[in-house]
Amino acid sequence: MIRGPLTHPGLLGALAAAGHGSQVLIADALYPHATGASRHVPRVYLNLTAGLVPAADVLGLVAETVHVEAATFMLTADGGTSAPVREFQSQLQDRRHGSGEHVAWSGLPRNEFYAACRGEDLCLLIATGEVRPYANLLLTVGVP
Repeated sequence: MIRGPLTHPGLLGALAAAGHGSQVLIADALYPHATGASRHVPRVYLNLTAGLVPAADVLGLVAETVHVEAATFMLTADGGTSAPVREFQSQLQDRRHGSGEHVAWSGLPRNEFYAACRGEDLCLLIATGEVRPYANLLLTVGVP
């Protein structure tokens, strides 16, 4: 029997197969799930209805399951950081407080973010029910 909070078979299998440098996309409900990643990338659809499952909940479970080395987010139309991304930054900071671990953060304009998500290192796309715009995170798996 597995231990830990994550029990979704598709997520567990994809995260177990991810190695150092692999990338996981946590996508909001507005992201183009069908075309926003290579066809070979597995998709896990958790977007049950608007607001369910929130991206922050998914981020928490993914961060408990794999070591997050870096996070790339989509910049807002005016080149800023969205409220959801600021929450994600705080969430990962709080999770790592006192551990000495550091997550490198970077932002990309929309089209560059889409291009990065279509890259060869993406191993999983998780579609959430997050309805706040600019709530997408491209996580890079690191070494604990």
